[in-house]
Amino acid sequence: MQTTHQFHYVQGVASRLSLFPHILELSTKRNAAIQLQSFPEQVNEGLCIYYVNEGKFEWKLDGKDYVLFPGDVLLVLPGQTFGNEKGILELGIISWIRVRVQKLKSGEIALGKWSSLNDQESTTVARLLMLNNRPLLSKLPEAGRILHNVALEIHNNEIGFVTRINHLIDELLIIITRQLTRQNNAVRDFPKAFMQLEEALRKDLSHQWSVDEMAAIAGMGITLFNERVKNYTGFTPINYLINIRISEALKLLKRKDVAITDIALDLGFYSSQHFSTTFKKLTGYTPGEFRKNNSSND
Repeated sequence: MQTTHQFHYVQGVASRLSLFPHILELSTKRNAAIQLQSFPEQVNEGLCIYYVNEGKFEWKLDGKDYVLFPGDVLLVLPGQTFGNEKGILELGIISWIRVRVQKLKSGEIALGKWSSLNDQESTTVARLLMLNNRPLLSKLPEAGRILHNVALEIHNNEIGFVTRINHLIDELLIIITRQLTRQNNAVRDFPKAFMQLEEALRKDLSHQWSVDEMAAIAGMGITLFNERVKNYTGFTPINYLINIRISEALKLLKRKDVAITDIALDLGFYSSQHFSTTFKKLTGYTPGEFRKNNSSND
């Protein structure tokens, strides 16, 4: 999808973005002449998605070099350093959108109320975008089509254009997330993918992980993911997650300064009762009994 109409809207400056406080920047640029310091490396604000319509672009993202061709997408996360090493923008046409996101204490991001994704979908999309370590998506013309349609909607201002634009941004994030999972799956074997998944789980055991989220991190569809985990570990994904939580609980229960209720919540159990029931089912002891027995053996 090639877009020839050039425009550049910035939040707080362009009136067209007044109804979209979550859109920090929306632009399509046709660059017909190279200018010095037109694209310097700088720290990125918000979540930015670049799409190449025409030309070849050599960019640097957090110290790594990327070469983009028509149809390619580059995903730039909040706080990443991005630009051209020589400070120039090559000849060609690029489109991009920069979306405001909320930075959480955990280091993750959250989409705003503008998104129509439900809570679980929104959390999954945001988490996968932040976990991604392959920001270049090759040949994703759907992204160009969506950005083109966003531009049409914001210029035409027809009935329902606000809702339509927000839905288009949701669609853009969804196709990018799906492409990331497919792309990651294509370049790694399952043991490596499983190690990355387990690392992600252990970093945030308090999170209510769904099979959908776990499958997406592993870069697989749900059915294939369930099958691979079962064959690899002997457990279903949820049961494997429970085993990780219980193994962490065994360590924490040895610390007398940590309350059992706090352990339960920190490890993602719904309540201390849920924790106690699950713990006894897998170990034969309640958490209190295990702590008492462990203490007597010290």
